Amino acid sequence: MNPTINELEKQYLKSEIPQLNSGDTVKVFVRIIEGNKERTQAFEGTVIKQHGSGINKTVTVRKVFQGVGVERVFLVNSPRIEKINILRRGDVKRSKLYYLRERSGKATRIKEKIEKR
Repeated sequence: MNPTINELEKQYLKSEIPQLNSGDTVKVFVRIIEGNKERTQAFEGTVIKQHGSGINKTVTVRKVFQGVGVERVFLVNSPRIEKINILRRGDVKRSKLYYLRERSGKATRIKEKIEKR
């Protein structure tokens, strides 16, 4: 890739982003502007997909709200994203968890990864 583009992209990369994996339960805090007011809204769900790298990295987060599945794609390095908290580490065997879309209730549970000290 062009070194000039790489230098430009470096200044927009965020340094405090945690290492995200598919299956993790995360809480993404997004800045929302309504009229002339600005507030932070949290979106909590499971990471079902990661795409891209560097400044173009996106994460798809899925949650079920009032019986309806909601998926949002977040540009990880966007200035709209305030922070991302990892609540649980998921232990999954694949990187794209599209099979969760067809499941509901207890079938959507993901084992928690037990980390060594």
